[in-house]
Amino acid sequence: MTDTATMAGLDAATLTDVLRVANQADFDRWQEQIRRTGGCSDPIRLIGGTKTIDPATKTVLHTYSTDTEPGGILRIACGNRRASRCPACAWTYAGDTYHLIRAGLVGDPDKGTPHTIRDHPRVFATLTAPSFGPVHNRPDTGRCRCGVRHAEDAPELGTPLDPDTYDYAGAVLWNNHASDLWRYFTIYLRREIAKRAGLTQKAAREQSRVSFGKVAEYQKRGAVHFHAVIRFDGPDGPDSPPPAWATLELLTGAIRAARKRVAVDVPLAGDQPARTLRWGIKLDVQPIRAFGDGEDITEQAVASYVAKYATKAAEISGAADAPVHCRKCRGSGRSAVYDRAGSTLSRCSGCHGTGLGEDLNHLEISEHARRLMTVCIDLQALYPERQLARWAHMLGFRGHFSTKSRRYSTTLGALRRVRADYRAAQQRAALGLPDPDDNPEATTLTLAHWTYAGHGHTPGESWFAANIRRDIQLNRETAREALADWDGGVLDDSHC
Repeated sequence: MTDTATMAGLDAATLTDVLRVANQADFDRWQEQIRRTGGCSDPIRLIGGTKTIDPATKTVLHTYSTDTEPGGILRIACGNRRASRCPACAWTYAGDTYHLIRAGLVGDPDKGTPHTIRDHPRVFATLTAPSFGPVHNRPDTGRCRCGVRHAEDAPELGTPLDPDTYDYAGAVLWNNHASDLWRYFTIYLRREIAKRAGLTQKAAREQSRVSFGKVAEYQKRGAVHFHAVIRFDGPDGPDSPPPAWATLELLTGAIRAARKRVAVDVPLAGDQPARTLRWGIKLDVQPIRAFGDGEDITEQAVASYVAKYATKAAEISGAADAPVHCRKCRGSGRSAVYDRAGSTLSRCSGCHGTGLGEDLNHLEISEHARRLMTVCIDLQALYPERQLARWAHMLGFRGHFSTKSRRYSTTLGALRRVRADYRAAQQRAALGLPDPDDNPEATTLTLAHWTYAGHGHTPGESWFAANIRRDIQLNRETAREALADWDGGVLDDSHC
């Protein structure tokens, strides 16, 4: 396991810890724990145990205790969806998202959608933010407005041409209200569909449903935009065909009209003017093809694209990948105690009223992201209900990154339960415990007690965990390539 080539670049303290971990008597068991987490970068540490008994005879069938584990601790995966924090758990989250989106496109009876949904009208829509000022970019002409042809990885891409005139407050407030814009969009979309079908909204709901699955993505400039799969269904959801009037053209036209109608008002506050937030003028709506036919927007491409961005966040635009607000006051700058006059809450003693738990000037982030995060802190006092300081690391955005309507397909929770049930069945078989599916009367009772004992790795453990994760990833890629060759080169993406 110890790769001398990759160990060469380690500092003395990490190398010492690597050797300490490798020379422990229970190193093999520790590796087994980390492999079961997928090479998690920040595992949860638990202390405790379980006892499995036969409730009829009171016989103890199996006992487990962390006393026998390395360090007396059981390590489980952190489950963080963000690739910048834990690539291993993010890979699992991306895989679940991929199958969730794909089930709503190609159909999967085990995930609540029949294969007939491939015949339903569906589109892949991208709704963007408006302009807050000109930024460095790579237009089709190849030359930016600054006169330079930027490389694809140029650090100035997405940054303002003139930071002093860029509407940083508008950008932050737009991100903060983006979820409201999406909610109003779904409302107006249903209204537009009824209008174009010549029906009342009630009649349209009785004859059809609109299902969607979406993901949020940050642009280089730090503005959020949404990618969404929008699908027409019949009155009973994916199990019923849409009515004859529910065409692809009607859906596309309704999306374009609904986008124009959405408006969210932000009231006057301090030195900030009243604003009306709207979607940007750029709107991309493309039909999703059941089969390639030379088209880029296929079911597989859409599911892969959504899964990819489900694990990303504001760090794409150069922002911090962890909260920067004061944990004591949750970024409000106020304590839970009233001042002497009893009229207002006193200042938080942890951050002295700033709402910050980190010094933004010392963070390794881009200057553009730093200004956006600073504006979040500055606007906290003007819009306290919007919790801008708490979401400064997200540049103001406070919504869920991936969401879906109830009838689109399965849920992430259901996918996790299937995985947990599979692992539990493996464990029962290994221990020789009865399977309740084979004999419903042979029930067992499991008593568990767990205590949180921290999280994370030592420097040496982190090195080993990273190598384990890379080995697992290499094995998956090798298996995928082999399956693609065996399957004639046709494969439904990366999550085998």
